[in-house]
Amino acid sequence: MKYRYLGRSGLKVSALSFGSWVTFGDQVDQQVAYDCMTEAYDAGVNFFDNAEAYAGGESEIMMGNIIKKAGWKRSDLVLSTKLFWSGDGPNDTGLSYKHIIEGADAALKRMKTDYVDLIFCHRPDIHTPIEETVRAMDQVIRSGKAFYWGTSEWSAVQIQKAYQVAREYGLRPPLMDQPQYNMFHRDKVESEFQPLYDDIGLGTTIWSPLASGLLTGKYNDGIPEDSRLSMDQYEWLKESLLDSEEGKERLRKVGELADVADEIGISMPHLALAWCLKNENVSTVITGASKPEQVQENMKAIDKVNLLTDDVIEKIESILDNKPDKPQDFRPSDD
Repeated sequence: MKYRYLGRSGLKVSALSFGSWVTFGDQVDQQVAYDCMTEAYDAGVNFFDNAEAYAGGESEIMMGNIIKKAGWKRSDLVLSTKLFWSGDGPNDTGLSYKHIIEGADAALKRMKTDYVDLIFCHRPDIHTPIEETVRAMDQVIRSGKAFYWGTSEWSAVQIQKAYQVAREYGLRPPLMDQPQYNMFHRDKVESEFQPLYDDIGLGTTIWSPLASGLLTGKYNDGIPEDSRLSMDQYEWLKESLLDSEEGKERLRKVGELADVADEIGISMPHLALAWCLKNENVSTVITGASKPEQVQENMKAIDKVNLLTDDVIEKIESILDNKPDKPQDFRPSDD
């Protein structure tokens, strides 16, 4: 395993990490989840990602139970949770001071830990003043319940505003964002966020590196019976990934990308993961799995990055044909 600094901080996270979205409390039971996490841990993964919304909190409970059962040293782990959705009550959603403080306490209780290393605002909240959210996150950190805070799927402008508010009032600023990033979804990480890497030292904990399985190549010949897209609750995902014209075009490109993977002697999932790891602004790539064998295979991608030479990258770019434009500078002018 290789480790990278999380943005402009002294915290090191494994370049490949493990997240519980979708699988824990949904596709897999406690034993399979345990096997997946221990496989990741044995491969050198130290960052495990979670959220209060995952399986209605059941995912956090499962992860907490697994860590306790495994007996891992807490200081060896980097744990996260994300706050925004926790229930149906009027104050169970959003980024109000009340929900952040109470949500953090509830998450820690479910995970059976005194603190998380990272805590995220799972989505932007247009109804709560940004100062209120920043002050709440600062309080969570000052109380020792988290060490760093960040955002997930916020715009660059929203992150910059939160950073400015924090600096103005002497509060802890956001350190990282958790954006979607893969070969088919790259504008935010490669273009929109570009000014933030130097300006505020933004780190990224990217999710969906395999584009919900599309970039594994397993859907090229249809939907396997044991795949996520075969489940009724993911019909919406199936329609967006496979049934739309854009989805069909992406499937065509995956076929061509698979040929590139064959040329350099690696699997399609390894090509997709290595491509994400190639980006120096990616702090960690969050992987997921429904069986330990998948974890084992995913971890091998860390040794494939060097195979993505300039010539290979050029071939990939010619197939994707979606390289983002030069980033627009959203920062205010000095004039």
